[in-house]
Amino acid sequence: MKIIVGLGNPGTEYESTYHNLGWIAIDVLADKLGIRLSEKKCDSLVGVKSRNGEKIVLAKPLTYMNLSGSAVKQLLSSYKASLDDLIVIYDDIDILVGEYRFREKGSAGTHNGMRDIIAKLGDENFKRVRIGTGPVPEDLPLVAYVLQNISDENRQLLGPAVKAAAEKITTLLD
Repeated sequence: MKIIVGLGNPGTEYESTYHNLGWIAIDVLADKLGIRLSEKKCDSLVGVKSRNGEKIVLAKPLTYMNLSGSAVKQLLSSYKASLDDLIVIYDDIDILVGEYRFREKGSAGTHNGMRDIIAKLGDENFKRVRIGTGPVPEDLPLVAYVLQNISDENRQLLGPAVKAAAEKITTLLD
């Protein structure tokens, strides 16, 4: 069992923002794995498929980013999964645009969605894939930056990073 959660915000106004890179990565992964996210469950949009004898759950929490923890906790409970089964994908301003990093565990850093997940789960020992969106321009507040649409220039850098992150997750599944 693996539960892969991409963080983002619901609503068309957020679709192409830096803060929705987790959702964007889930879409790429869903295409790659042939999983259709069509069920609303656990405050999330969910798709499930068996792969190599293992159940794979892809999820996009429908809560807003800073409240992602309740959806993640519900998913783990509903699918009777452990923290070892969880992978969270999200944007990270502390990583350069176009890069991604995989970690087995760690703190939330500056990410409020991850802070909520760690607070709700009471543990930070789960896998995560962070896709770089930083640094934040000096003339913009953090919130304005992550909620703005991804620039054309950065879209060209982020496309390969999102694909590489999806490939890393596929490798972990294998």
